[in-house]
Amino acid sequence: MAGEILDNHGRGDAGWQWPAIHPEGRKFALITAAASLVTALLAWETIAWPLGFLTLGVLAFFRDPERVVPQGDKLIVSPADGMVSLISEVELPAELVEDDGSGAPGLPPGPVTRISIFMSVFDVHINRAPIGGTVQRVVYIPGKFMNADLDKASEENERQHLLIERPDGLAIGFTQIAGLVARRIVPFVKPGDMIAVGQRIGLIRFGSRVDVYLPAGTAPRVVLGQTVIAGETVLAEVGTQLMIEGVSQ
Repeated sequence: MAGEILDNHGRGDAGWQWPAIHPEGRKFALITAAASLVTALLAWETIAWPLGFLTLGVLAFFRDPERVVPQGDKLIVSPADGMVSLISEVELPAELVEDDGSGAPGLPPGPVTRISIFMSVFDVHINRAPIGGTVQRVVYIPGKFMNADLDKASEENERQHLLIERPDGLAIGFTQIAGLVARRIVPFVKPGDMIAVGQRIGLIRFGSRVDVYLPAGTAPRVVLGQTVIAGETVLAEVGTQLMIEGVSQ
């Protein structure tokens, strides 16, 4: 049940259930389902069957499962499902640093650790907030549609920067990046909104990437190639700089 508290002492009631389909995807599923039905009635089976499978694919793409979000003042959770494709030291995007005229301060300039999460068409594409707080910035930038797995996609692809700040001053910036197939970034929040950690903040249609910028003095708690889950996987613990290694098997 959404909103129920579960813990490591057995509190709560967990059970498997079919994931919901996000409203954004229902219209696409209805279109493909209707096309499949019409072609089936016309006895065009060679078209009807592929359209039927496409309908199932659309429903799977827009699935929106519930997540159990870990709680902790120092935890930064993953905003996206997918694979950690890049971990690198970079300069922050100007849109997250410079004065945007709103009066809300940006992030301090300087190199930071960026964690890039690549979402294939098979991953859940609902993005979630890495921390709770107030949405200070939502900056959309049109651009290209190159492979989102490439490093330069962070600067050249269509993208949307978001900045969330907690009451204690901790601010996290992250970027939704469109890819080869993705053609639209859909926001669920706007500047001034108060959101909780793990809350749904938007989606990117059909394959893409999300970059997360860690605060200074914080190292990732994930490794390159690791699969992460939005709202559940802890990407980092603020102020912790442990060296973590993994072995591909």
